[in-house]
Amino acid sequence: MGTKTVDEAVDANGTEAKSDEETVNATKTDEAPDAEVEETGDTEAEDQDDLDAEALEGADTPEAEKGTPGVGQGAAAVVSAGLGVVSLTGSWVATVAAARETLVGQLGTSSTASVAKQVKEVYGDAWATTALVGGLFALAALIVGVVVLVRPAFGAPGKPQAAWIKSVAWAGVSLGVIGLVLAVAKYSDIILGLPSTS
Repeated sequence: MGTKTVDEAVDANGTEAKSDEETVNATKTDEAPDAEVEETGDTEAEDQDDLDAEALEGADTPEAEKGTPGVGQGAAAVVSAGLGVVSLTGSWVATVAAARETLVGQLGTSSTASVAKQVKEVYGDAWATTALVGGLFALAALIVGVVVLVRPAFGAPGKPQAAWIKSVAWAGVSLGVIGLVLAVAKYSDIILGLPSTS
C-alpha cells in the first residue's frame, strides 16, 4: 500500500507537469502586459516626437506667417512715414536730378543770353526738378498711407487694425500732404521763387 502504481505516478507526474506549465504560462502572461506597456509607451513617445516635429515645421510655413496679423500693414505704414520724411528733407535722387538739370542749363545757355534766362536755366529748372522729385515722394507716401488706413475695410471681418499701425500710417499721410503742398508751391514759384534780375 505504500507503493505507487504507474498510473498514480503518471497522474502525479502529469499533475506536476501541469503545475510547471501553468507556472511558465503564468510567468509569460505576467510579462506580456509589461511588454505591451513598454511598446505603448514607446509608441506614444514617437507620436509626441512626430507632433513636435510637425509643429516646428509648421512654424516656418506661410500659413503660420499668415497667422501673424498686421505685419504687412505695419511695414507699409513705416514705409509711408519714411517716404513722407524723404519728401521733406530731400533724397539723393533729387540731388542728382537737380545737378543734372544745372549741367544741362549751363550747356544749353550761351554766354550772351540775358541774366534772367541764365538764372532760370541754371538755377530755376534745377530747383523745380528738386521740387518735382520731392512731390513724387510725397505722393507715394500719401498713397501708401491711405491704402494702409483703408485696408481693414477689405480684410477679414473681426480683425481690428493695431493702434500703432494707424498712428504711423496717419503720420505718413500727414507728411505726404505737407510735402505735396510744399512741392507744388515751390514748383509753381509761389514760395522761394527766382530772384528778380532787373
